[in-house]
Amino acid sequence: MIGVLASCLISAASLAAPVQVILDTDLGDDIDDTWALAQLVAAPEVEVKLVVTAFRNTPAKAELVSKMLAAMECEGIPLGIGPKTGDQPLNHDPAWRADFDVAAYRGEVLEDGVQALIDTVHAIGEGAVICVIGPQTNIGAALDRDPSIAEHARIVSMAGSVRVGYNGSEKPSVEWNVKGDIPAIRKVFAAPWPITFAPLDSCGTLRLEGERYQTVADSDAPLAKMVIENYTGWKNRKHYGEDQSSILFDTAAVQLCFDESPFVMETVKLSIDDEGMTVEDEEHGRPVACAMDWQDRDKFETMLVERLTDPKGAGGRYLPAKGE
Repeated sequence: MIGVLASCLISAASLAAPVQVILDTDLGDDIDDTWALAQLVAAPEVEVKLVVTAFRNTPAKAELVSKMLAAMECEGIPLGIGPKTGDQPLNHDPAWRADFDVAAYRGEVLEDGVQALIDTVHAIGEGAVICVIGPQTNIGAALDRDPSIAEHARIVSMAGSVRVGYNGSEKPSVEWNVKGDIPAIRKVFAAPWPITFAPLDSCGTLRLEGERYQTVADSDAPLAKMVIENYTGWKNRKHYGEDQSSILFDTAAVQLCFDESPFVMETVKLSIDDEGMTVEDEEHGRPVACAMDWQDRDKFETMLVERLTDPKGAGGRYLPAKGE
């Protein structure tokens, strides 16, 4: 009887509807967003409903993301362009995307990425997840236009530094995604949705090294090839060893969209100070579910490598409709 019950529970879990995810990304600056994008489209637990480019030169970032999605056979995913806030050049090799223009993208391209985000939240209805792996500029703008999105979605973000800083420092750091737009993340904190963070406490030392990195680097699988081609041409690649990735901060946030089990989770009341620190504040802070440490980092790394190197890639789940 117990065996039958266990079998039924496994069957029910396997039939669970995928998590509906909107990815808001500043891809084009650090390389970890590239790994996170491939990880997200590989996840069978997730259905990617929209990718929106965020922060600084968002049109150029859309050019890059469109080529990446095409390379991974994921042109069925709509692509939104967030508000442009700067003209900084991207840190990715321009030669990699030179043969591809966003106009050639076979999927839907939405010039108003903020409105696309709002519309997608409402189209999903209850249970939408907005995965934010950059400064939260687009999310703050979306709340300004339509505060009701906070009634239908939850935020999962790589953001903050609670008790541990960059590179495992015992002193918390001003974290980039928070510092990039403090007013926006304060708006996100003021809204009534649930918030989950992957802060530096867990993801600040996360990298693939040795055999695990080499497995991805040597793979001919479409997701792994796209990642490594971009990592190889990334402006800061020279700062890391031949047998290692850079710090893969954003991949922790992607994992939290569908599975918290690799992490030690803790609800922490946080406030954002004027410098961009995420400060523990029992009296005035807002509750945030934080991945404060690793429960099973080995499980996470193993899954990441297996999915990136799967020859099936995204499994044809995000091919564009016929005729596009």
